[in-house]
Amino acid sequence: MELNNIYEFFSSKTRELTEQWYDRLDKTGSRGVYSSDEKDTIAAIKEQNHEFHQLFIEVFQRDRSTFMNNLENWIIKIAHDEAHGHTPIHEIIREFHITQLQYQELLNEYFKLNKSQYSLDEIFSLNKLITDMMGKVIEWYTKEYNQNAERKLVAQQELIFELSTPVIALDNHIALLPLVGEIDTNRARILLEKTLEDCAHLDIDHLLLDLSGVVVIDTMVAHQIFHLVEALSIIGVKTHLSGIRPEVAQTAIQLGLNFHDISINSSLSKAIKVVNI
Repeated sequence: MELNNIYEFFSSKTRELTEQWYDRLDKTGSRGVYSSDEKDTIAAIKEQNHEFHQLFIEVFQRDRSTFMNNLENWIIKIAHDEAHGHTPIHEIIREFHITQLQYQELLNEYFKLNKSQYSLDEIFSLNKLITDMMGKVIEWYTKEYNQNAERKLVAQQELIFELSTPVIALDNHIALLPLVGEIDTNRARILLEKTLEDCAHLDIDHLLLDLSGVVVIDTMVAHQIFHLVEALSIIGVKTHLSGIRPEVAQTAIQLGLNFHDISINSSLSKAIKVVNI
């Protein structure tokens, strides 16, 4: 089946498709990039849409592998775009489906103009080609979008964890690390890395590690805290634990953790007095 004529027909309609798409866009019922009334944003999404059409019409000229390779940069760019990142994924998928309908409408228009040249099987085959390829694009875009969202979430969590594990210098040789809330494995890992780095940077001799704000510590986290104490001792920092709740102490005993070489105090105020003696 000769597709060059179809390609040329669609190629002449790409700008029209973009303007038609934007005119039909539900701007009031949308959130994120589609609801913007800023001229620069509107111009940007129109250009992104037009670029998509220029790439997608290659479905009539390229094999599947080449077609998808040519679309790769566009999919990654839009999936990582900040404005699209603040747009609900269901709205983006909806616009892909609307674009698919545009292509099918345009294809029907072409067939009406050239109805004697194509059989029913060829018409069905071309409609299926559009549907299949758009499905692949939606699947790929959704995967990239979700992976990017997950990366952002992990980065945000790590930033929150960093901010929630502050090493506070009390004087030239003493610092305080108050831990509050739940400590999971990921936070414990960041705690180990950041505390070592901060203590070395502050050049302190004693770290007051207060656990009075920690209610639950599981097996992995308990080991991480004791690894932190051991690692600090290697760089010349003595750790003083305080505020250990009975249930946390019981977990540590059950794990067989060794308290013999660790300074332990019932409260932070007592730990400060011990260090200042």
